[in-house]
Amino acid sequence: MNLKRFGVPAVIAVTAAIALSSCASNEAGASAPSESASSLSGNLVGAGASSQDAAQQAWIAAFQTANPDVTIDYDPSGSGAGRETFLEGASDFAGSDRAFKDEEIAAGGFAKCAPDTDIVELPVYISPIAVIFNVEGVDSLDLDAATVAGIFAGTITKWNDPAIASQNPDATLPDQAITPVHRSDDSGTTENFTDYLAATAPEVWTFEPDGVWPLESGEGAQGTSGVVDAVTNGTGTIGYADASRAGDLGTVSIKVGDEYVSYSPEAAAAIVDASPLAEGRSEGDLAIEVDHATEEAGVYPIILVSYLIGCQQYADSENVELVKSYFSYVASAEGQDAAAEAAGSAPISDSLRDQVNAAIDSIQ
Repeated sequence: MNLKRFGVPAVIAVTAAIALSSCASNEAGASAPSESASSLSGNLVGAGASSQDAAQQAWIAAFQTANPDVTIDYDPSGSGAGRETFLEGASDFAGSDRAFKDEEIAAGGFAKCAPDTDIVELPVYISPIAVIFNVEGVDSLDLDAATVAGIFAGTITKWNDPAIASQNPDATLPDQAITPVHRSDDSGTTENFTDYLAATAPEVWTFEPDGVWPLESGEGAQGTSGVVDAVTNGTGTIGYADASRAGDLGTVSIKVGDEYVSYSPEAAAAIVDASPLAEGRSEGDLAIEVDHATEEAGVYPIILVSYLIGCQQYADSENVELVKSYFSYVASAEGQDAAAEAAGSAPISDSLRDQVNAAIDSIQ
């Protein structure tokens, strides 16, 4: 399936009524009651994951429609930049395609947060990472992990290589060079993608998972949009991006066990509910350890779990209620449906929503 990105105008009409009802009730994680929501005002600043961009546009449009005295600015500068912006205190919250690492949390220095307080990390955006390509006459391919790893490691260099051709006997593959495209910025999408490669094809992908691409080869591009543009405008190109941005590009079905699985929100959600929370985190830190190497039937293994990150206790109370109200709307069934409509993401489960709401309630 191809997932299309919807623009803000299309989203507003769909989500405005949803947002109004969500702000009128706290049921199932909806945002603040109407009398509280109607009095909300101020400016909220967020920055980070470009994968969340379409969803953030939908969330912001709906929330601002329900709360006309609120302005929310979200800069899709990339996960690494978003975490750094939040650390420096230049934003009220961050969007990130990976949670902060243990050593980063231990180092502290979160400028917006009160001293010696924890952070909250809320997994509210779940999406497949699509392997996208641009080869004339080819719309889809079946590939196993070792072949994907070989392509991005630079050991498989032609589209008609036997490793590709043997899995796609009905495809007309050209004798054409492969140009792998990767993120040039520090990216949680890259970290999730390289985590998949390291977990499933360690004999081919010999690098540690990281948000920074480990190879000099291939073509680098800034952000999700940059990768999609580079693959779209190139010849024989292949890259990886949030599935909401795959558009009309060719996409890869990934071998899991004995079958090839195409990406879908349902297949992405299945792996999240089967994965544990990271150990040793504070109560409001809901970092998930995704099992990329699973062989469970029907599961698409290359996914990102993207987080909203804030302070459990803010040093300045000015925007606390606004942060909590916006986070609550995002996590609500209405907010998750709005993101699914706009970005093709997988709505979080009710059990995960209960955990997210408890973390939001702890914000002071």
